[in-house]
Amino acid sequence: MMAILIRCILFVPIRAIRGKKILVANHSNIDVWQFIADKFSAGIPVMLLYVLQSEGSSPGRQGFKMAVAKDNDFCGTIGGGIMEFKFVELAKARLQEDKAEQDIYRQVHDKAAGKDQSGMICSGEQTIFLYRIISADLTHIEALIRSAKEMKTGTLQLNNSGIEFSDDVPEAHFEFIPTSADEFTLKEKTGFKNTLHIIGGGHCALALSKLMSEMDFYIHIYDERASLNTLEQNIYAHQRTILTSYTELTKLTRGADDTYVVVMTFGYRTDDIALRALADKTFKYLGVLGSKNKMKKLFEQYRAENISEQFLSSIRSPIGIQIKSKTTAEIAVSIAAEIISVKNS
Repeated sequence: MMAILIRCILFVPIRAIRGKKILVANHSNIDVWQFIADKFSAGIPVMLLYVLQSEGSSPGRQGFKMAVAKDNDFCGTIGGGIMEFKFVELAKARLQEDKAEQDIYRQVHDKAAGKDQSGMICSGEQTIFLYRIISADLTHIEALIRSAKEMKTGTLQLNNSGIEFSDDVPEAHFEFIPTSADEFTLKEKTGFKNTLHIIGGGHCALALSKLMSEMDFYIHIYDERASLNTLEQNIYAHQRTILTSYTELTKLTRGADDTYVVVMTFGYRTDDIALRALADKTFKYLGVLGSKNKMKKLFEQYRAENISEQFLSSIRSPIGIQIKSKTTAEIAVSIAAEIISVKNS
């Protein structure tokens, strides 16, 4: 099985200090769009390959995208393997034909399938849209890139007529609406689709930020210690906020299906303060780094004070999947794995 090299240019983090909030401008899955904009602006025709929908164990998930330019350069992925190789070659051939074409392809990852075989055997299927970029798309693509660089979210709309972008924030991450066998509308929430709040900026927070920065999470770090060296070293978080007290976490936006919180402050007392500040909120994920004994003591205290059992049952601790982690990097892996499991469940 052939593998496809994913070639992209990523953005270098830039830091700016604004009062007590330290903002770190980081890329937000815009590498493919930047590639398209750069190539098209240079007069090089380019084609977008976009996974409209996927089912089962398909390696290319909904929203996966890549771009292929007429100079044979490319960026992104639609799932890899022989299928991706085949579609890259198809895109190159279409670009050589110099036609503004579009096509939808159903790919079944099963060699026993009667038709639409992808050449892969991982099961599942995916639908791929091949679309040649036209001049009218460029304004919308550039608006999408600006929005992402400013850490904003918006709506990408893709259909047979082309690409549109708006600053409106959709409720769902993706919405695919087929209107006929050959026509559709797809809406994608652009920018970061998930937010990870890390309470505490120590060594474990630094390791977790580094790991999670490779995924679709806007990372926000909070700490009371302005001069903490690991906080200063954390170039992976998109925003760092210095609090006067963890009680200020009461102002944290109420949780939603895309909000994750990890509490890992420097001690029992500050963990307690942070948790009490979060007690009236609901999140997709709430975990606390701490021993069983520490959490048992905390929970006994909370129950004695009649803190909501629903809130207590939502707290994951010991945090992370159990892989007998010893180093901060291993702890970060176990926590990241648990967060991913919750996100994808």
